[in-house]
Amino acid sequence: MKNWLPYPVLSVILVVAWLMLAAQISVAHVLLALFLAWGIPLVCKPFLVSTQGVRNPIAAIRLIFLVMYDIVMANIAVARLILGRPDRLNPVFVQVPLKLSQSMSISLLAGIITMTPGTVSADLSEDNTLLLVHALSCDDPEALIAEIKERYEKPLIEIFGC
Repeated sequence: MKNWLPYPVLSVILVVAWLMLAAQISVAHVLLALFLAWGIPLVCKPFLVSTQGVRNPIAAIRLIFLVMYDIVMANIAVARLILGRPDRLNPVFVQVPLKLSQSMSISLLAGIITMTPGTVSADLSEDNTLLLVHALSCDDPEALIAEIKERYEKPLIEIFGC
């Protein structure tokens, strides 16, 4: 069974996501969703071998809501910066030291940072201990680093245990 359906939870998520994107339930969409939910994990299996399981689902749910809130608030802040005077912008690169060790959790952190308007993950050091982050406007780089570590890295460590 594991060879034919290697990641059943991912398959269920793919079916639900496809049907939500299609915005209708028909025989054709259900069959296509089932085909994609079977095929995508099968094709991606070699890339997902080293993924870490979720150890704390409650922390994962909290992180999802925190990230959604931060995205909305950052959109407002970036809109104010963009529509305001350009001389108020203070772009900066910061190096965030990482406690995370698993590539999956580091990728999630980098993705969260990039999805939040006003910041983008720019580079990861060769030894995976430093993440280079660009901020559109930042007056206190140390506060930005502390915020990333507290708001995102700490919950990811709690969720994945790494």
